Amino acid sequence: MNHSTTRFLKISCLCVTGTLLFALNTKYTSAEAIYGEQPLAGISVTLDKYYDSANAAASSEITIATLESSVAAYDYNNLGIADVDNHLNIRKAPGEDQKIIGKLPKNAGCTIIDEDKNGWVKIKSGKVTGYVKKEFLITGDKAVSLAKKVGSLVATVNTETLNVREEASLLGGVVTSVPSDEDLEVTAVSTDWVKVKIDDDEGYVARQYVDLSYQLEKAVTSDELSSGTSGIRAQMIAYAKQFLGNPYVWGGTSLTNGTDCSGFTLGVYARFGYSLPRVSRSQACSGTSINSSSIKPGDLVFYGSGSYISHVAMYIGNGQVIHASNPRTGIKISNMFYRSPIKIVRVIND
Repeated sequence: MNHSTTRFLKISCLCVTGTLLFALNTKYTSAEAIYGEQPLAGISVTLDKYYDSANAAASSEITIATLESSVAAYDYNNLGIADVDNHLNIRKAPGEDQKIIGKLPKNAGCTIIDEDKNGWVKIKSGKVTGYVKKEFLITGDKAVSLAKKVGSLVATVNTETLNVREEASLLGGVVTSVPSDEDLEVTAVSTDWVKVKIDDDEGYVARQYVDLSYQLEKAVTSDELSSGTSGIRAQMIAYAKQFLGNPYVWGGTSLTNGTDCSGFTLGVYARFGYSLPRVSRSQACSGTSINSSSIKPGDLVFYGSGSYISHVAMYIGNGQVIHASNPRTGIKISNMFYRSPIKIVRVIND
């Protein structure tokens, strides 16, 4: 792998009992300098896997503020970050008349592959490789500085299905179940457990079943943006997708300036003449309950812990939902089964 497609991360951290050089892994070895390597395919810096086992007991839980402040220096070669209000169109070839193949949300990251004399750059982000205008990207040292602010530590599930538990114990109740390759926001790390936030819920996952990394948001493909439907449902989905990347604000109802999960669905539905209650638990009682095999774009999908509903998303087709998830990601698209659905409701009768 050449240096133009590789980024390195060096981490140092001050522990309350002294200076501790560390990174995070399922194996714990002696303290030393750490380096992470990231290929072209995404904007993610792996936290290579070392830990000072002799000091582990003294730092049984390490806060994310400590972890993020410990990122002393790292270099993203050819990093670009979307400098737009909501999202940046990614095109198949240079030119405003070229087909849109994906969208790069605000503050999402990409690797710049090439640049032409007309100001178009070829980028790769997530599953999308295409072209954008360079004027809409933050690059260079400014991009590296911004990455430290808008990136975050995530835990990626590396087993088929992983339970998020109420306590850091195998005896803890299950908040929800998460599928392989799903990313969870990390709020704290201990030797055996990782504390995570999923939408508005918090819980713990076993350290050995996740991989930790520092990530920026990635592009969304056109397939994810396509609903495969028509009529009012298609119009509703197209309208909802206009707000991708906009901020999450607890208690908010503004699709542009900030909304929470139920405020988002309320706002989208209101645009098409449908009245929903304010909170997700009440919205779950607003239509006809259906099973997942019958779901159509525009139907509402509810999540939570056990039978308690705390989050709502809208199905957009192709196994995807759109929702106002949390302050880190804002309005985003997820796999419908990014956590276990509790209920699916149909409000649009067609």
